[in-house]
Amino acid sequence: MIDRRALISGLAAGTAILARPGPTLAQSGEIRNVVLVHGLFADGSCWSEVIARLQAAGLNATAVQNPLTTLDDAVAATQRVLARQDGPTVLVGHSFAGMIVTEVGVDPKVATLVYVAARAPDAGEDYTALAKTFPAPPASAGIVFDGDEGRLSEAAFLRDFAGDLPPAKAKVLYAVQEPFNRALLTGKTTHAAWRSKPSFYAVSTEDRTINPDLQRFMAKRMGAETIEIKSSHLSLISHPDTVAKLILKAAGRR
Repeated sequence: MIDRRALISGLAAGTAILARPGPTLAQSGEIRNVVLVHGLFADGSCWSEVIARLQAAGLNATAVQNPLTTLDDAVAATQRVLARQDGPTVLVGHSFAGMIVTEVGVDPKVATLVYVAARAPDAGEDYTALAKTFPAPPASAGIVFDGDEGRLSEAAFLRDFAGDLPPAKAKVLYAVQEPFNRALLTGKTTHAAWRSKPSFYAVSTEDRTINPDLQRFMAKRMGAETIEIKSSHLSLISHPDTVAKLILKAAGRR
């Protein structure tokens, strides 16, 4: 098991290396594109409220339909969408999709990265082991499996995943949640794009799906520009204005 105190003490020593600047917006050119990737228990429509705001600001926004089968499949799906973009792109990941953003973000088209209550592993890091150095979030106990197919129970979805949404809206989201394959959770990243690309992180302070202190640790470790939102895990739905503003900032739209 990873020693949490060793991780934290080593953080300060490595800050200068980990936070070294990536390419500037001027070097990358004007950013017109945003690619958004969803995590577990959701699909691409979870970005709808954020997308509307990005489009109103003149950006081209595309949501990836993450297959939730294996990390390799999810990476490939994101790479296909990224390949269709016509220039510099902000790559955004929510929750599990932070794994995908971290891996795919080394692509030359990616100018900046945005993590929304998301995993942010280092290259080759065992994220599960890292997460276990922090108290387990309540949602973990609500995952149920039918063979290799996992999902959140209704009670856990409403209470621990979408806790700050109106119950009627949360029930609709529960009804359309996309199950994930157990194999998805065994994948490890081979790259850590946040080491070379400017990164932004939105911490959900009331999160019961990914421990907020784990989010803060990952954001600090990567040297990300960080905001905190008093939100459940679904800040992209409960606080779309705030999340969209962070993405706009990452795109150079102040």
